[in-house]
Amino acid sequence: MSADVGGTFTDVVLEGANKRWTTKVLTTPSAPEEGVLRGITEILQMSGNEIGNVEAFVHGTTLATNAIIERRGARTALIGTDGFRDILEIGTESRYDQYELALVRPAPLVARPLRLTVRGRVDARGMELRPLDEVQLLDIAAELKAKDIQSVAIAFMHSYMNPAHEVRARELLHAAVPGLYISLSCEVCPEIREFERTSTTVANAYVKPLMDGYLARMESRLEAMGFKGVLSLMTSGGGLTSVDTARAFPVRLVESGPAGGAIFASQIAARLGEKQVIAFDMGGTTAKVSLIENYESESSRFFEVDRAARFLKGSGLPLRIPVIEMVEIGAGGGSLARIDTLQRVTVGPESASSVPGPACYGGGGTTPAVTDSDVALGLIDPAAFAGGSIKLRPDLSLEALDTQIGKPLGLSPEMAAYAVYEMVCENMASAARAHTVERGVVANRHTMIAFGGAAPLHVARVAEKIGAPRVIIPANAGVGSAVGFLAAPVSYEIVKTKYMRLDAFDHEGASELLATTSAEIMAWVAPAAQGKLIEEKRVAFMRYVGQGHEIPVELPVRDITADDVPGLRAQYEKTYQLMFNRSIPQAAIEIMAWSVNCSTPAVLPETIAQITLTEGETSADVIQIFDGKAEAKVDVKRYRREALLPGVVIPGPAIIVEKETTTYVTGSFDAFIDAAGSIVMDRKGIAA
Repeated sequence: MSADVGGTFTDVVLEGANKRWTTKVLTTPSAPEEGVLRGITEILQMSGNEIGNVEAFVHGTTLATNAIIERRGARTALIGTDGFRDILEIGTESRYDQYELALVRPAPLVARPLRLTVRGRVDARGMELRPLDEVQLLDIAAELKAKDIQSVAIAFMHSYMNPAHEVRARELLHAAVPGLYISLSCEVCPEIREFERTSTTVANAYVKPLMDGYLARMESRLEAMGFKGVLSLMTSGGGLTSVDTARAFPVRLVESGPAGGAIFASQIAARLGEKQVIAFDMGGTTAKVSLIENYESESSRFFEVDRAARFLKGSGLPLRIPVIEMVEIGAGGGSLARIDTLQRVTVGPESASSVPGPACYGGGGTTPAVTDSDVALGLIDPAAFAGGSIKLRPDLSLEALDTQIGKPLGLSPEMAAYAVYEMVCENMASAARAHTVERGVVANRHTMIAFGGAAPLHVARVAEKIGAPRVIIPANAGVGSAVGFLAAPVSYEIVKTKYMRLDAFDHEGASELLATTSAEIMAWVAPAAQGKLIEEKRVAFMRYVGQGHEIPVELPVRDITADDVPGLRAQYEKTYQLMFNRSIPQAAIEIMAWSVNCSTPAVLPETIAQITLTEGETSADVIQIFDGKAEAKVDVKRYRREALLPGVVIPGPAIIVEKETTTYVTGSFDAFIDAAGSIVMDRKGIAA
């Protein structure tokens, strides 16, 4: 079983030997576990199973991300080294937009009055220059008490080389302030670059009380229901980890939902033999775009949350964690539409969430959301939304669109809805263009795989805008991330800094670091793996001396010897040549960090055979939708997905309805159901 808690909906999936059950319920923001438990109860009733028979429960959530973006985390303080109080605001001293005079940056998670410093210093080699001032630290503890601080981040200079001061500070604070949540940078992010290390540690501290309390309640409630299986959490890097690890390092969960979606898309890509894919995930609050090449998602060690400028790197809060590479924007079914000061229709990033929800939910929302535009255009059946569990009110959608968009711009409510639909699709197309350009690939040579409750309604129009020739809507696309959780491997990665040059290689020190890190990870991974084979991958992050960024070079999983140095240089120069079409012969090379990843094997499905397409009649209703280009309503056929036979061609425009979502096939595409049960849309007149 799996559950994906989003900003608007909570998706729950139960998988048996030969069958899968799914359900969607509204997220309960004040107590997210309530929505999860309600979804579990529904799906158990639906399947006729008991929770005591469930062997494993995999959970992913965007709660940590939303808490950071919406500033709903704990009252947090930062304790740093004396003289380094303002690291969070100084950052790297770079500007994400060189020519913007009124540059806006996201506010630090810890305001300056709560950023405290203590005397004590360790140098870049880990040698103590000045002992930790424990008396001053106890004074800080009293200040934390007086200011009612719930959580504290401790990030001392060069603690990645020598963590003794941070560990001692934790001991003193635990004794002086019982119940205080403490995050150490030497554990959260033991890497060089103090701005990113401090920012990551602060983010961990900021969400730790929220996530710790939530996961503790979830674990307790599941146990009370009779759950006896293994509870695992999805991490941003695409692997599963234990509850204890997730409670200690919740920053690792910030992109857990989207990571599950990327795994889901990789599985579909492998099954259908699609080697170049743009994965498009659109839920109720956000839309995510990622690339999949040869059935593998791209990974990164760096991620930004809460960007002030949507597509500009450096405009967000940096988190140095293993993450699946993607771009995320505030464009979901619940994203709110407004008119800006220039009289333009804008969509997002603010969301109606599940409470009050879009206007059509009847929960009191008066600002139109993307879902309201879909309803007003006739793309969503108001009586069948979310399997009929939520009855929508088109009259409220039209009223909100008319009041907030239509009348100010002199448009009919339907044209206002079309404007919102076009803008949100353009926002997502822009995100796809930006991401593909950054990665050096051409968008119109990629197939789009769409999932998430809102993606099938918009993906065809997004594909038109970026020129994608084929679109695939897999079975259970509406709960794709939750399905992806069930295919995720048990995995955990730690990156640690230990500086050395190849011309002065300390093979014994490197081997000791790698072995110690491996043992640390295996203590967490082995119990969750439940006897499965565990594969280990070791990487050194290398660069020419003086360069600013590193290139990963894979290492053998054994003790490193002096004889390995020529091979490491050769691997580095080969990779550098591939990336930059040149190398620098005989230049000195340095290693900045070392990574160990322990994981159960990722299993991809076999590619299915192509299906023969046939012309034939399929039962359908005829409904009217609003065509914004014609500024009039037009007739289209509406099909039930479960009634469609594999191979039958469905000419666009058409609507395909199912329990979890609705697919809109625009006039530019024809669709068919393939052997895996996916809706495949091919652009008319273009071979996919």
